[in-house]
Amino acid sequence: MKVIFAGTPEFARVALERLLTAGFEVPLVLTQPDRPAGRGMKLQATPVKQCALEHGIAVAQPMSLRLDGKYPEEAAAARAAIEAARADVMVVAAYGLILPQWVLDMPRLGCLNIHASLLPRWRGAAPIHRAIEAGDAETGVTIMQMDAGLDTGDMCVMERLPIAADDTTASLHDKLAALGGRLIVEALEMSACGGLPRTPQPAEGVTYAHKIEKAESQIDWNESAETIARRLRAFNPFPGGATELNGEAIKVWEAQAQQGSGTPGSVLSADAGGVRVACGQGVLNMTLLQRAGGKRLTAGDFLRGFDLPAGSLLGAQAPRQAPQP
Repeated sequence: MKVIFAGTPEFARVALERLLTAGFEVPLVLTQPDRPAGRGMKLQATPVKQCALEHGIAVAQPMSLRLDGKYPEEAAAARAAIEAARADVMVVAAYGLILPQWVLDMPRLGCLNIHASLLPRWRGAAPIHRAIEAGDAETGVTIMQMDAGLDTGDMCVMERLPIAADDTTASLHDKLAALGGRLIVEALEMSACGGLPRTPQPAEGVTYAHKIEKAESQIDWNESAETIARRLRAFNPFPGGATELNGEAIKVWEAQAQQGSGTPGSVLSADAGGVRVACGQGVLNMTLLQRAGGKRLTAGDFLRGFDLPAGSLLGAQAPRQAPQP
C-alpha cells in the first residue's frame, strides 16, 4: 500500500517512523515550510521533514494547498507531486494546513487523520492541552476518515488512555504519539484486508480545543489552586504560567494544589519545599520557577536569588474564560 504522509511536528514524526518500520511505501511527504527557530533564528526543518530526508523520501512544503489562494503555483506543484505519487491513501497528523476537497478526493482510500482525542470531544488544534486543563480523566487517539469539516469525519479506530495526575502536555504528548503511531498502522492493515469500519461522530459531546495563546499563561490568583495547577500542567512545555512581583516577571512551571486559605495572590511561605501562594480556593505550592532570561529552578535554588517573603502580593490578573467542559 502506497501512503502519502502529511504532518509537521514531533507527534507526526513518530507516526511516520512507525509506518516506515511497518513496511508501508511512502513516496511523498507533505510538511510545513522551514521556519526560523532557536537563539540564532536559523531556518529549521520540521521533525517530519528531517525524518523524510533521512529515509530518502521526496518532500513538498507548500505554503497552501488552495489552487485559488495566495500561493497557486505552490499548490499546483503540490498537486502534481500528489498525482505522481499514485498513493492509495493519505495519512495526516498535525499537518497545519487545511486540506481542500481536491486533496481529500485524490487518494483511492481518501485521507485518514490521527487525532489526539476521543472525538467528538476536543476537535481542533490543541486537544492534549485542553484535556488536561479541563481535568479530563482520560483521553486517547481517534483515527478518522477526513471530510471537509474541522475534525468532523467518521471515526474508524479509537483507543482510550487515562490521564495521570502528574501528566503534563509534554508527557501526555509522548504517550499519545506512540499510541497514534500504533493505531494508524493497525488501521491501514485493516484497510488492506477488506476495509475500515466507519462510525459517524455523535452530535452530542462536541467540544473545541482552541489554539493555545501566550496570553493564557497569566495566572489569575482568584481561581482555585486546583484549576491553576491543572493549567500549569496543560501549559508545560508552552507557554507555562506567568505572574509578577513588583513589576518583575516570574514564570511558573510546576506546582501542586494544597489545603489552606489567605488573600488571593499573597505568599504564605517560601522555602526549599516550595513557594505557597493563596488562591481563591486553596493554596498553590510552586516548586519549579524561572526569572525572566533565567533558567528553570527548583524553589530552593530560585529563592537564593529572589526574595519572596511572606506577605508579598503576586500580580493578580483579570479572570480568564474557563475551558469548555
